[in-house]
Amino acid sequence: MAIEYLKRGKPEAERADDDAKTRAAVEATLADIEARGDVAVRELSEKFDNYSPASFRLSQQEIDDLIAQLSPRELEDIKFAQEQVRNFAQAQRDSMLDIEVETMPGVILGHKNIPVQSVGCYVPGGKFPMVASAHMSVATASVARVPRIIACTPPFKGKPNPGVIAAMHLGGAHEIYVMGGIQAVGAMALGTETIDPVHMIVGPGNAFVAEAKRQLFGRVGIDLFAGPTETMVIADETVDAEMCATDLLGQAEHGYNSPAVLLTNSRKLAEETLAEIERILTILPTAETAQVSWQEYGEVILCDSYDEMLAVADDVASEHVQVMTDRDDWFLDHMTCYGALFLGPRTNVANGDKVIGTNHTLPTKKAGRYTGGLWVGKFLKTHSYQKVTTDAAAAEIGAYGSRLCMLEGFVGHAEQCNLRVRRYGGVNVPYGEGAPAQEAAE
Repeated sequence: MAIEYLKRGKPEAERADDDAKTRAAVEATLADIEARGDVAVRELSEKFDNYSPASFRLSQQEIDDLIAQLSPRELEDIKFAQEQVRNFAQAQRDSMLDIEVETMPGVILGHKNIPVQSVGCYVPGGKFPMVASAHMSVATASVARVPRIIACTPPFKGKPNPGVIAAMHLGGAHEIYVMGGIQAVGAMALGTETIDPVHMIVGPGNAFVAEAKRQLFGRVGIDLFAGPTETMVIADETVDAEMCATDLLGQAEHGYNSPAVLLTNSRKLAEETLAEIERILTILPTAETAQVSWQEYGEVILCDSYDEMLAVADDVASEHVQVMTDRDDWFLDHMTCYGALFLGPRTNVANGDKVIGTNHTLPTKKAGRYTGGLWVGKFLKTHSYQKVTTDAAAAEIGAYGSRLCMLEGFVGHAEQCNLRVRRYGGVNVPYGEGAPAQEAAE
């Protein structure tokens, strides 16, 4: 394949070194939270957020007072966005059916979709108050009918952000805490003297939050590994450099380590986009952040064909993939590894992030190869059950089970089956032997 990099990001070795430092810091911090509980959480909040309230949990009066600080327009916009998210989440929930089938006479199998019983939703907000993240986690968990939803967000400029708190409350959070980072994730997962632990942690965050979730996975469930934002623009000459540059920098402003990749088969578009990015960086108010991400993690990849573009896109498995070509639906039909697709120039990642209704908590660091993003189904556990309702079925299934257990050497297992063969089939099976095929069939 004739693939040319007109711009490369930071080498993988340097990125791996950054990850190793993060892992060590998170491990030590989680151990401290587990050992010292609320005391450790308060010290961490004072250290990183300069925030130490009487209680990290907001009272109903505090929530009401914060919501009252929003204008009617701001409140209406939040409600509109949540309606879109709820509507799509409900449509997804409606597609998930409990089932019960009779697979043979007297044998009934089924499954039930049961909500996770408690969820902790992390909503980023130290650098930018991520109002939309509350819709994605809290409101979606509410549609799934999770009985206990708690939500954490860091203080913004030293105090709770009214927009984020309103979104959490309107989304259906039962408990709201103002704390961020590792201390929030650790407190929700491990529990402290004042916070009961939850069964699952969801929501995006910085590298430390993502690593905390990774280390806690197993003790609690997680939605997915949602690290720093990634974006890819797949474009040909049907769009211009301004469109491509705007969509790349629009996500690069998330943080200092947000990969942004242009994938194109047009050298002209690639070179013009590089120039346009430099122009926009001179006027973008968040350029201080976006420029670092672009310099260290930005890439421009030139391919010869659409097939090459497809292969590279699936290999990168970017979180957000903006497709603006003369064959957008072809990419929809053929791409297999990504977080979410945004098809056509009228669509954009910011709409997906904030309002359109799909969930913006998406897989990063190539996790799109094995998982999709957060959705209502992540809050549901599919549990199977079985029951045998006739003597004949108990004897027939028991005979097969007996022989298969003996094939593996599990005599105790076989006796569970043999007991049913004897009791419901009237066949005398000696202890420690498999059920005879002919007698069981009769």
